[in-house]
This record gives sequence, structure tokens and C-alpha cells, in this order.
Amino acid sequence: MTTTLRQDVSQTSRDILVEDPRTRRHRRLWTPAFLVAILVTLGLLVVSLLTGQFDVFGGEDWENFWMFSITRVPRTVALVLAGAAMAMCGVIMQLLTQNRFVEPSTMGTTEWAGLGLILVMWLVPSATLFERMVGAVIMSFVGTMVFFAFLRRVSLKSSLIVPIIGIMLGAVVSSATTYLALMTDRLQTLGIWFQGSFTGVIQGRYELLWIVLGVTVLVFIVADQFTVAGLGRDMATNVGLNYAFVLFMGTAMVAVATGVTATVVGALPFLGLVVPNIVALFRGDDLRTNLPWVVLVGICTVTICDLIGRLIIAPFEIPVGMVLGLVGGVVFLGLLLRQRRKGGLVS
Repeated sequence: MTTTLRQDVSQTSRDILVEDPRTRRHRRLWTPAFLVAILVTLGLLVVSLLTGQFDVFGGEDWENFWMFSITRVPRTVALVLAGAAMAMCGVIMQLLTQNRFVEPSTMGTTEWAGLGLILVMWLVPSATLFERMVGAVIMSFVGTMVFFAFLRRVSLKSSLIVPIIGIMLGAVVSSATTYLALMTDRLQTLGIWFQGSFTGVIQGRYELLWIVLGVTVLVFIVADQFTVAGLGRDMATNVGLNYAFVLFMGTAMVAVATGVTATVVGALPFLGLVVPNIVALFRGDDLRTNLPWVVLVGICTVTICDLIGRLIIAPFEIPVGMVLGLVGGVVFLGLLLRQRRKGGLVS
């Protein structure tokens, strides 16, 4: 994309979004509320570092500090990277599909990642974590493209049709994955993966998550292109945007983030649904100024859910995916009721 065209796309994004009264009110990023949000996020991360069954400050030698550095620190870093990445995946997919109910777990991408993991473990029993990640990313990308192919062939008379298609596709893929896991004696592994948990995140098993940091930075760089693409194929093409390329780029980013997160942590349902909708509810649809908020709220949401899972039946843990599923389900129903009151379910 040339510099002139990039400037045109950025200007178009600003001109259109300024019509939203919530966007006009929240054009400034560095506000007292944002600084408070940063402090709250840092506070939650400190609590995460200090929460656990062994005393970090106890002991007479460096053994406890060594345990702290190989368990608590990697777990907290994983919370930051996974929370930020999956929240932004929701933003990207909601813009590209023009639907607020879409995120990796409501479009089948997460289930495709699970199929990729099981396939790699079946075909290459001695596969490394990186090789499993490659399989998960490839299948996530294939699954997302299949989802978009279905959308092109379906008449969308309701905003609910889009997530229903994704959930149905995900159910079919999940059934195939379960059958394959059953036949290869990996059903227990699949069950652990579907729960989604940070329990197994220790030094040597979380470093792949740094890949999603690159995806996060890239989303910040091309935010204006996603905003314009969210206006629809016709309008985006009229202002000179290569819509097909932006769609491909967004799909690839979501596939990488979902595949990596699924490999290291497992499924984190509804995170990409809850966070972008909460942020948009208060700040409008300006992706560029909303992204820092999406990152912070994503980190806070997954950290709070993880702390609940660690504390509610301590010394045992509830998988964070279970807590997120409960929270996300309630928010999902709340969004449906809100859309119904606004008359937005049927378009």
C-alpha cells in the first residue's frame, strides 16, 4: 500500500468514526480513566504473582524464589499475552464480519485448532510443542477460511445467523476431533485442552506465546485498515483498500494467535466476545483508540477469571476456561437481550 493510499484510508477511518457520538467523546487516549485502568491491571498482575500454595517469601535459601521464577512469573506473563491476543482476535473478526457476536470460539476457529493439535499428535507422536503449534495454526487458518466461505453463500437476515453458523461448524469439527482422540487414545488430553488452564504454564512451556506479541503489534500498525474493512467490501474498495488482502491478513493474524494460545493454554471461550463489546459499549468503534483499552480489559478479564479459579476451591484449581465460559455465557445473553431491545437482531 502506498503512503498516499494509507493516508486516505486513515483519513476515511477518522471521518466516518467521528460521526459516532461515543467516539467523539473518547478520542483522547491518555485520560485519568486510562491511567487508573493501567494501575488496576498492574495491581491484578501483582496479586497473580503472589497467589499460590507456597510462600514466596518463606524459606532460608533461594529455593522458593527459584520456584517463583519458573512458575508464577511464566503464568503471569502468559495471562498478559493470551488475554491481550484473544481479546484483539475478537475485535478483528467482529470488524471483518460486521457482527458483534463473532469471536474465535463462536466461529469454530478454536475447534479447528484442537483438530490440528490432535492430528499432529496422531501423525507425529513425538512432535514438539512448536510442531503442534504449527498444526494448530494451519488448521485454524483453514477453518476460518471455511467459515468465511459459508458466510458468502448464506443470506444473512439476522445478526444471529453468523455466530450460529460458526457454532455449528465448530460442533461438527469438535465431534470429528473427539472421535479421532477416542480412536487414538488421546481423549483425556483433548479434555484437558478443551478446559483451558494456566496450571501447566511453567518455564519452558510458555515461550511460544511471545509470538502473539508480534501479532498484537501488527494489529496496532494496521488498525485503520481493519476499521475501513469493517464498513463492508463495497465501501472499503471505493476508498482504495485491498479488501481481499485485509481479509486474508486478519484471518492469518487470528489463526496465529488462536493456534499459539490453544497450544500453550487451551481454549479460552468468549474472551474475544466479552471484551470488545464492553469497550465498544462505552467508547464507540474507533479501533485505534480502543485497542489499548481492549488489551487492558482483556488482561484484567482473564487474570480475574484465573484468580477465581485458583482461589475458589484452593488448594485445587478450576480451569480458567470454565470460569470464562460462565462469564462469557452471561454476557452473551445480555448482548442478545440488548440487541433485541434495540431491534438489531433482524437486519
